Amino acid sequence: MQGVVLAAGQGQRLRPDTDDLPKTLLPVDGDDTILDIALRNLAAAGVTQTAIVVGYASEAISARADALAVRYGMRLDLVYNDRVDWNNAYSLWHAREFYANGALLVNGDTVHPASIQKTLLSDERDGIRLAVDSVKTLTDEAMKVTVDDSGAVVRITKLMPPETSFGEYIGVAHIGASIADELTAALERTFKSDPNLYYEDAFQLLADSGPNLHAVSIGDVEWVEVDDHTDLALARELACRC
Repeated sequence: MQGVVLAAGQGQRLRPDTDDLPKTLLPVDGDDTILDIALRNLAAAGVTQTAIVVGYASEAISARADALAVRYGMRLDLVYNDRVDWNNAYSLWHAREFYANGALLVNGDTVHPASIQKTLLSDERDGIRLAVDSVKTLTDEAMKVTVDDSGAVVRITKLMPPETSFGEYIGVAHIGASIADELTAALERTFKSDPNLYYEDAFQLLADSGPNLHAVSIGDVEWVEVDDHTDLALARELACRC
């Protein structure tokens, strides 16, 4: 099984910790980093090959890649994003050959337990399955989703009132092989229209064309997206329990 980890961002809100490191390499449990947890979770889900999209401070990940591959028993391919100032729609597009036959996608700044990948894999719907937290209290910054009666995602955006949404997409998804080509086209359309857009904006294009995205509730599970030092402190509390 294939994995994809997006780890090209600059992590500006985590400086000075990210002056020389991508935030995915920030330690959260002893010497274990956010990336360690992502790879451990993918390995637990049966992933044997993972593409890591790198950009900012990519040499730091490159220097550790061989050791990480041995530690987690998987092949690692580094995919270079040449525009780290662009948003993650462009990063995911760079991994198009790796998700072509299906893949588990993980944002490289998310700390969560392996149960989330297993929950996604237990769902058998075609298209793209999104891990969604429908329990926590949402903030304006959350990547929120609304769904129809079948659980198909109708809307995915930060720009909706929290009270109108079903839950928050946590940055973990399963991309089905049947939707891969459409996703690649949607990603290219997205970053060419505005390089500051998210890959979730491409997901919205797919949702607009039919029931291609499906929300999978993860239940009452602790997780955190690491954007700032408050998030990093929480990640360090959670990591030892992942």
